[in-house]
Amino acid sequence: MASLEILDRTGKKVGSYDIDPAVFSSHINRQLLHDVVVMYQANQRQGTMKTKSRGQVAGTGKKMYRQKGTGNARAGGRRSPVRVGGGHTFRKDPREFRYALPRKAMQLATRMAIASKIRDNQVTVIDDLKFDAPKTKDMAALIKAVKCDGGSLLVGVAAADVNVYKSTRNIDKVEIAPVKDFNAYSVLLPKRLLLTKAALDALKETAEKAPKSKKQLAAASA
Repeated sequence: MASLEILDRTGKKVGSYDIDPAVFSSHINRQLLHDVVVMYQANQRQGTMKTKSRGQVAGTGKKMYRQKGTGNARAGGRRSPVRVGGGHTFRKDPREFRYALPRKAMQLATRMAIASKIRDNQVTVIDDLKFDAPKTKDMAALIKAVKCDGGSLLVGVAAADVNVYKSTRNIDKVEIAPVKDFNAYSVLLPKRLLLTKAALDALKETAEKAPKSKKQLAAASA
């Protein structure tokens, strides 16, 4: 069981939040987390590379000079891969790198990532996060007050808020997203998580509704 401090926007403790990381996952499968992160990274690749083979390069295919009697090494056409301006031996064509793992595996990996952040004491909880108008300066001061500055940060909110989003988007190394958009890659990438109490409640509620594997049921009953 982990006890997380609930802070206000000045960094003062106003309560505590008791949560068991096992609610999200009873164990951490490093191989699954690795596979899911690699999948998200692969899906970000554009795959727009293109080079030409010797058959696609403009130019004559005529032999440059006769085979013997010139004193030079024998040579074929100017489009040969060994010539400057020639084609590539193994040309590259546009390709699609995207692929998808099973949905349940990705959902489980997200819960494992959240559990690992809680176990590693990399989660900060704030009582509320609202702004009357977009103000980057106020958001930066808040992050500093709760001691989440100095590194990458993911701010998690229960629902999208335009003022909070606009106050956060220009801060270096800080990302913001509703918890429903969390995935294993977005959770593991930053150094810390800053969650509102409502966001943590939403994550917990979703995790409790998730189907449990046989291994998780066995751990819960032990």
